[in-house]
This record gives sequence, C-alpha cells and structure tokens, in this order.
Amino acid sequence: MSWFNKPKYKNVKVQDNKSLPQGVWIKCDKCGKAFLKNKLAENHKICINCNFHFKMSGKERIDSLIDKDTFSEFNKKITSADPLKFKDSKGTYKDKVDRIREKLKINEGVITGEGKVNGFSIIFAVMEFYFLGGSMGSAVGEKIYQAMMRAVKKKCPLVIVSSSGGARMHEGILSLMQMAKTCSGLQIMEDNAIPFISVLTDPTYGGVTASFASMGDIIIAEPNTMIGFAGPRVIEQTIKQKLPEGFQTAEFLRDKGFVDMVVDRRQLKEKITKVLKFFQY
Repeated sequence: MSWFNKPKYKNVKVQDNKSLPQGVWIKCDKCGKAFLKNKLAENHKICINCNFHFKMSGKERIDSLIDKDTFSEFNKKITSADPLKFKDSKGTYKDKVDRIREKLKINEGVITGEGKVNGFSIIFAVMEFYFLGGSMGSAVGEKIYQAMMRAVKKKCPLVIVSSSGGARMHEGILSLMQMAKTCSGLQIMEDNAIPFISVLTDPTYGGVTASFASMGDIIIAEPNTMIGFAGPRVIEQTIKQKLPEGFQTAEFLRDKGFVDMVVDRRQLKEKITKVLKFFQY
C-alpha cells in the first residue's frame, strides 16, 4: 500500500526576483532555455544551447562584420517623405517614422557606408529590421542604389545584409518602384564587373527578396533563415497544396540551388573574406 503514502518534499528557499536587475536574462525563442544576456552578446547573439540565431540590429551587424574603426556612413540624411499622407488607426505614417527614428537613433531602414572586412575595402549596406520591419520604401531603395553607384565609382565590392518584410506599404507604388531601381543598379555593377555579395538573414521576404537580395554573385544565408516572397500560409491557400517540410528555410533553398551557402554567424566574417579574396584574384 506504499503508493498511498504522500511523498515528502523539501522546502527550498527561492531568491526574490525583485532583487535581480531587470533585463538581465533572455529566453530563447526556439528551445526555451533562459540565460544571461551578456553570454548571448559574447556568442554573437546565438543561443548557447541550440544555436538559434537571434536577430541583430544594423549597428550590431556593423560591429560583427566590419573591422573596428573602419566604418564610415554615407547618405545618412536621406529619408522618406509621406507622399500618400498615410494614416491608420495608430496614427500617421510620419508620426510613426519619427517615433522609430527617435528610439533607434537612425533615420531609415538601411545603413550604408564604407568599411573593411579583414583589410578588404567594401561598400556595405545593412537593413534594420527594427525599423518598420526593414521595409523598403523610397529612401531605402535610394540609399541602396547610391551604395551600388559608389561601389562602381570606387571599383569596390558591395556587401548587403538583408533582413526585411518586403516593400513598405505606407508608400504604395513608390515602394514597389524601388525593386526596379535596385535591379537596374545591379545591372550597372555587372556591366562594370563589380562583385556583389548578398547576405540573407531572418527574415528576408517580399520585394527585397524579389529584387536585389536574390541577385548576388554569391548568396550567403544564416542558418534557419526564412526566405521568400509570400509567406508559406499564403502560398498554401493559393495553390491548395501542402508545402514540403522546411519550405523557405535557408537550408531548403540551398539544396534547391537558390542559396550558395549557409554559414553560421560566427564564421560569417571569415567566409565573406574568402569570397572577397576569390573575387580579387
């Protein structure tokens, strides 16, 4: 009859959460394990338990990929107008952008500049997902196009790190026009034999994928990055078919030939360096 006996539990004193500083711990979205934020930063914002790649800000990307004290930003003052006078239940487009600019301390959804990767001079552009989902409006398209033209002028390779939900709906047709603009810039680069390395990070979708992000001479993606035009649910509803497992992940697209290589973030700088050496010779 031992199964009727109630087990005895030992009382354990638990530390009061109020004594812990706020924002010290972070939980992995994939495995659910919690760990110190400083450990995450030391590991290039990769989960120390399951290797899940957390999102990085544009400035963190610059620190991760560009040699220290070599980055020089240009076209910082290019910003989008409000041609449609867009307004929704949360307010105007202009007010929304102004709040984001104040919070992130950047003017637009992409940062462009010049820098060096292990001594190799490059033109560099990194999309900021935290700025309206890294959406491509007229200013983002113009800044990327200007980066392409600077790469042609200086005969310097171009590296773009993409992270975007697609075109910026607040600007209507003007945002879609940026697809044609950036693709025309890449054609000018190709005519002048200027290398373009496209780095895809989670997520890369919509008009960004459908334009410059998928047109790199070399396309590199981080592990488990979601890449596509429309989302899987929309595609399933459209074609009335079940999509294959892993559809739109970086690994799936690499196996299908869309992506050249999937590279762990900790090896990304060295891999880009090898590609730059290849193009140099």
